[in-house]
Amino acid sequence: MSRPQMEQFHQTSRAKAIAAGNEEASTTINLGEFQEVDTLTLSEAALVINALVSKRRNDRKNINETEMLTKTIDYLDAFSRFKKKENVEAVERLLSSHKEFHKFERAQLGSLCCETAEEAKTLIPSLTDKISDEDLQELLDEVNKLMPN
Repeated sequence: MSRPQMEQFHQTSRAKAIAAGNEEASTTINLGEFQEVDTLTLSEAALVINALVSKRRNDRKNINETEMLTKTIDYLDAFSRFKKKENVEAVERLLSSHKEFHKFERAQLGSLCCETAEEAKTLIPSLTDKISDEDLQELLDEVNKLMPN
């Protein structure tokens, strides 16, 4: 096909979306428009979504169970570490007592369930200057005590 013939065709794909900004979660937390948004651990998200779906089923409302909802529930069931509501709430209380942490950091700690302070600071570098390794290890040990065996 010659170039003039190719120019007759219009672009059929969408333009690539422009990146939203300079969001980062490294040694500093910069979440752009989501900076002050409350965050949930995977276990908290699982509780919320499962409770909502159950309520809608009980009320016989249209749940609109899309493939996306089903996949989200499957993901949360697979990766949420705490299944019992009382354990999810206990973890949230433990992490919320550390006001030096950003909401995002608390959610990451509650979802990742790191075993050591070194692991936590490697995966969540912004914790490095916020808490000593000893204090972080104590917190992680308390969180891990709540995990099912």
